[in-house]
Amino acid sequence: MEGDETEGRRQKLQAMRDAGVNPYPNDFRPEHTTREVKTDLGEADAAALEAFEGVFCLAGRIVSRRDFGKASFLHLQDRSGRLQVYVKRNIVGDEAFAAFKQWDLGDFLGVRGRPFLTKTGELTIEASEVHLLGKALRPLPEKWHGLTDVEARYRQRYLDTVTSEEVRETFRKRSRIIQAIREFFISRDYFEAETPMMQAVAGGAAARPFVTHHNALDIDLYLRIAPELYLKRLLVGGFDRVFELSRVFRNEGVSTRHNPEFTLVEFYQAYATYRDMMDLTEELFVELADSIVGSRTMSWAEHALDLTPPWRRVSIPEHVAEKMGLDIDAVRGLDYELLRKAGDEVGGPLRQDYRAKYGEAAAGYLLMDLFETIAEEELIQPTFVEEYPVAVSPLARRNQESPNFVDRFELFIGAKEMANAFSELNDPVDQRQRLEAQLQHRAAGDDEAHAMDEDFLRALEHGMPPAAGEGIGIDRLVMMLTDSASIRDVILFPHMRPDKP
Repeated sequence: MEGDETEGRRQKLQAMRDAGVNPYPNDFRPEHTTREVKTDLGEADAAALEAFEGVFCLAGRIVSRRDFGKASFLHLQDRSGRLQVYVKRNIVGDEAFAAFKQWDLGDFLGVRGRPFLTKTGELTIEASEVHLLGKALRPLPEKWHGLTDVEARYRQRYLDTVTSEEVRETFRKRSRIIQAIREFFISRDYFEAETPMMQAVAGGAAARPFVTHHNALDIDLYLRIAPELYLKRLLVGGFDRVFELSRVFRNEGVSTRHNPEFTLVEFYQAYATYRDMMDLTEELFVELADSIVGSRTMSWAEHALDLTPPWRRVSIPEHVAEKMGLDIDAVRGLDYELLRKAGDEVGGPLRQDYRAKYGEAAAGYLLMDLFETIAEEELIQPTFVEEYPVAVSPLARRNQESPNFVDRFELFIGAKEMANAFSELNDPVDQRQRLEAQLQHRAAGDDEAHAMDEDFLRALEHGMPPAAGEGIGIDRLVMMLTDSASIRDVILFPHMRPDKP
């Protein structure tokens, strides 16, 4: 029982303190990592190690142990990996060995010693000194095979990463991906910005915000749902290329692809269009695949992906017209009755009263829901979906040839939305009208409709250059590049209901 073992460890802790031993010292400094030992000596044979005169000094956690009376083998784990250590009484001394025998799995250990090969050929450090650096009062998961309960893995990520090299590697890759994204944009002369996480107006996306209160100012603020409107302010302010790696917060459902707090990279480029963003996105994803996976082909869940450009491009009205046998001109004209009839054939969520909720914009929302219902699950290979209705894109530039639609795309891979981009709307008159329409949708019950932001409109009235921008969800990108099935597998501490006592 874990409770009995924990109590035994507490008794050992108290015995150490009663004997004047500090169970949590901070006077040992490791000089090497387990990886460095393996890199330096991994190819050496027994004779070479016998002649080796160096001494290694390491520190880490005891993750396995085998006792043989007057000697013990253990595996010590540090940030770079694991290495076997051999502790023998007649080498470390009777007093040190007696103390060592009281130490447990999970305790932190400092070791100094020389390398040798065991009879089975395993590189091992023969300890000449052992030092307790931190007593663990709770045991590691049984037999150090890791946590098998999925919920426990997410709640106690610290144990998940201790016991699973695969999990640690996933998060190392995540760190490398974020670093590579930053370098990608900086190398292309983008300015990295930091914008407010708490905002007076929640804008830049269709999502419900989290609300907090600022006591000193006595105002409610919103955790940002997107950095978009502030990054566009920077376009107005003369930063022609700008990006931000940001944490964003959306008060919505939790699933294998949604977490209320997630990481986003948004980037904006003056004098560019959404088609330039397509090219840039292909470049970014290919660079990441080459450096992280080592290939542009990879597995993600049950899908075999190929990221080799050029990627497929799909028009929403063209796809709906083809799949449903509708006249393309009528679909592009947003013929509501035609789309309503098609929606009735599909059924399900399309049976809601769109006109009551969205008024004149109903056909645009219906077209989007129709496309998502009949097409999204088919979007496995990288696909740019374009030609979005104006109604669902309040911040995007109208298409000059088809004024019912905007210059926008969303990228889908593995049937998941990975990115959203558009040519930016820089006409302040049109932007005000769009946001006023969003207010009407909000009044009709759409709690994800965009809020009015007067300061953003004032900034646009000072003039914003023609531009394009994009947001890419980092968590889903990491899921793809690490072949992870759930967003919780790539977020160190995903949100969950509080654990019951």
